[in-house]
Amino acid sequence: MTDTLGGLLTIALLVAPLAATYVPLGDYMARVYTSTTHLRVERAVYRLSGVDPDAEQGARSYATGVVGFSLVSIVVLMAIQFGQAALPMDRGLPGVPFWMSFNTAVSFVTNTNWQSYAGESTLGFTAQMAGLAVQNFLSAAVGIAVAVALIRGFVRSRSGALGNFWVDLTRGTIRILLPLSFVAALLLVAGGVVQSFADSTMTTLAGHPQVLTGGPVAGQEAIKELGNNGGGFFNANSAHPFENPTAITNLLEIFLLLVLPVALTRTLGTMLGNRRQGLAILSVMGLLWSVSLAITTWAEVGAHSPAAQAAGAAMEGKETRFGEWASALFAVATTGTSTGAVNASHDSLTATGGGTVLVNMMLGEIVPGGVGAGIYGILVMAILAVFVAGLMVGRTPEILGKKISARQMTYVALYTLATPALVLVGTGIAIARDSSADAMGNAGGHGFSEVLYAFTSAANNNGSAFGGLTVTSDFFQITLALAMLAGRLLPIVLVLLLAGSLAEQGKVPVTAGTLPTHKPLFVGMLVGVILIMTGLTYFPALALGPIAEALT
Repeated sequence: MTDTLGGLLTIALLVAPLAATYVPLGDYMARVYTSTTHLRVERAVYRLSGVDPDAEQGARSYATGVVGFSLVSIVVLMAIQFGQAALPMDRGLPGVPFWMSFNTAVSFVTNTNWQSYAGESTLGFTAQMAGLAVQNFLSAAVGIAVAVALIRGFVRSRSGALGNFWVDLTRGTIRILLPLSFVAALLLVAGGVVQSFADSTMTTLAGHPQVLTGGPVAGQEAIKELGNNGGGFFNANSAHPFENPTAITNLLEIFLLLVLPVALTRTLGTMLGNRRQGLAILSVMGLLWSVSLAITTWAEVGAHSPAAQAAGAAMEGKETRFGEWASALFAVATTGTSTGAVNASHDSLTATGGGTVLVNMMLGEIVPGGVGAGIYGILVMAILAVFVAGLMVGRTPEILGKKISARQMTYVALYTLATPALVLVGTGIAIARDSSADAMGNAGGHGFSEVLYAFTSAANNNGSAFGGLTVTSDFFQITLALAMLAGRLLPIVLVLLLAGSLAEQGKVPVTAGTLPTHKPLFVGMLVGVILIMTGLTYFPALALGPIAEALT
């Protein structure tokens, strides 16, 4: 009873600040991307980079900027890892092997932060700060920029212009992510998260010296959670006491995971001039997230597995300072926001709990989704929902004043097929290899779930892992990196082409036959479309993994 009360109180303490920041933060971000003025520091950045901040870009130019910037960032981050031995504060560590550096560079540039290495024993402080932490900011800013470009596609009429990628990238970094992460880092330091530039030597109870790795942890932890990145400074990620020492810091980190994706629904409504539309999207996200949280918590707290029943609780792989309720809350938040940070081993979740967080990613990570990615992902699903509604009543579908034609539906169809294809094909190839059995920590359905989870996490740019799969071989380094890269850039390019085609259209007037997309009927339809699409796509794979395991 005490655990239940404490768990419910934790959820209430999470929801309250999210509700309090929803309006001011959402409206602030809308002002950031609609302002016509440039800060002095931003003008300096534009001069150094040769960017005309007042020039507009069409869909192809905007997409070229995103893809080009991402590819160059991968090369730069690989170079930092190769040459870290020549950098200051390298901690005496050698350069990172080629395929591991490739996997890591792709991972952080794509906002995935999948890690096949132990950070404390692989990277020096400069590589962590100048390489990984910088990409934590930039990859999150790219996601927001793409979401804003899609919103402009709905707002603008007969222009085809989506704004300026370089301006959106700069503003997102300087005006949103930097100040918020600075405040978050101070709060984390106050809560006991390490922030230093040296290791420390402690004496154990047995009287022996032990070196404890320090580092600039709090600064990276703040943007890791705020930007929905997820890469841990330490191998244990947010289960490590230096990254997440107390129940208070745990709650703060969950808040950071959710605050920007939630507030961006308000930004959506404000930029559209229809705040009820933002609330409708938030309702869909909140409903799906709440159901996921309820199922995962029930599975973990109720000890629904033979081992947990024997032990009296499903505490395997969880930190005692958090317990089942807070661990389930963190797991649902991180897999619903494309973050990948973990405060417990997902490999140790019950079959039902592990399957539920896996489904969170399969939904397209739109509950509430990654920073920016959640908004453009659910808007694509909303277009699909109005298309289905149009077929049912025999009308040309329209949404937010724009008609949906064959051209737009082509982009939507390709978007909905791209990520599942990467997940299922990648999983199939990996399972077909004899050597993959040696990489699995478990046999049978659970081992299959480990591989399925890995490719689902990579292609959906989440970054979390079950933890039982060894992915240090060249095969997994390469295939997971390609899944991350394609899973990020293909959907972004399709979203921007979709945005450009919408911006070229004129507005159509609302008539008696127009389906209102801000009312409960559409909310229910959108939830149904999301669940049906996910079920039809992934149920066979789920049946071989978590469902089969749960039924045993």
